Amino acid sequence: MARKPNVVIFPSPGMGHLIPLVELSKKLVVAHDLSITLIVPSLGPPSKAQTQVLKSLSSGSINHILLPPTNPSDFPAGTRAETLICLTVAQAVPALRDELKLLVETSGKPVALVADFFCTDTFDVAKEFDVPSYLAVLTNAMTLSMLLDLPRLDEEVSGEYGDMDSPIRFPGCRVDVLGSDLPDPVLDRKDEAYKWFMHNMRRTNLAEGFIVNSFTELEGETIQFLQENVVSENKPIYPIGPIFQSGRSNDSADPSGCLKWLDTKPTGSVVFVSFGSGGTLSSEQLKELALGLETSQQNFLWVVRSPNDAAANASYFNSRSGSNPLDFLPEGFVERTKGRGLVVPSWAPQMQVLSHVATGGFVSHCGWNSTVESIVNGVPLIAWPLYAEQRMNAVLLEKDFEIALRPKAGGNGVIGREEIARVVKGLMQGEEGAAVRERMAKLKVAAAEAVKEEGSSTKSLGELVSKWKKGN
Repeated sequence: MARKPNVVIFPSPGMGHLIPLVELSKKLVVAHDLSITLIVPSLGPPSKAQTQVLKSLSSGSINHILLPPTNPSDFPAGTRAETLICLTVAQAVPALRDELKLLVETSGKPVALVADFFCTDTFDVAKEFDVPSYLAVLTNAMTLSMLLDLPRLDEEVSGEYGDMDSPIRFPGCRVDVLGSDLPDPVLDRKDEAYKWFMHNMRRTNLAEGFIVNSFTELEGETIQFLQENVVSENKPIYPIGPIFQSGRSNDSADPSGCLKWLDTKPTGSVVFVSFGSGGTLSSEQLKELALGLETSQQNFLWVVRSPNDAAANASYFNSRSGSNPLDFLPEGFVERTKGRGLVVPSWAPQMQVLSHVATGGFVSHCGWNSTVESIVNGVPLIAWPLYAEQRMNAVLLEKDFEIALRPKAGGNGVIGREEIARVVKGLMQGEEGAAVRERMAKLKVAAAEAVKEEGSSTKSLGELVSKWKKGN
């Protein structure tokens, strides 16, 4: 029997990078009869969440290989997460070479290597084996435009981007962003993270094409402009979104009982509050959020993590809180909001919560995985970005797509309880919230259409697979 064409997929460390590439792997196997070799680098031992995701790959057509982990203690204290990711990938290159060599010898040459933005060092290894490389941009087309435009900014701007007087309009985009909205590793040009970011950016030209977790109905203008004016004709952009994690699970995956709690609430009455697998708030901000939710008088389901006053992405590599997060809430808060609010520590089955009929709003950090999940479920947003490219995403959600409201921080950078209560109540009950809800409902339909048999993203992915199978 002929072997199926094999695609090697290489995610960078972190659940936010792993999950969409795992979901893409499943789609390539089920819809396109490919086999997948998922080669996974890691910073330290695999987390419980990572282990669970990889164990879920029951298909014999998806094999995963965990590369020897790097040791976090080998890197200087205080090294930024983005730098740790890039150093981990760089150290994994020899092991990747060994695995590719073995794969070629035992199964034949893979038809493609797909790696995300932090992993362009893998392209050199792929080239050694004459395997075409593709860059997976696991976020939106606006971020791809920013990445492709960054060398120009690097050349033209002398100081820090956050100090720029005028906003930036990236090629093909419809809204401006401030320099301070750019991703965290770009905001300090003296930091190693910036050097790594530019290192990867300058190597994107080694890719044969770009895979974007977006869809034509959402960002068609930007995608078309980039394809026609920025990237060369022989480096296509493939919008294949929405790619997201399904919410199928059993009762054992809901240890907090939050889904049963949602069953008791009226349709569209609950605001879900979660800052993703890596986001953390400061102690002061955590208390203001609690008191804001209490003041809003709205039903809420809140996934709480222990605060961290040092970094907003403190739990990026470990989403479980080391201490009890409920200990940091204002005294009496849980008792005062009992019945109307449910606070769960560290984790909830997010996709199931968002798809529940009782959920009517989502206070989100604007990570793109969470954003995609809110769109496919038609749940309007309150945009509360914390780190990475989330501020850019928040601009897109509020100003371009107009599917989110955004609270304003005070002079100390903290969003106060009154502002939180105003925006939460406005989303759930106000006219502005109704308009946002209507636009989100239309996007939900568009997202579903994009992945149907004749949908734009289905066709785009089909074109890519056809190219792989033809070997060009």
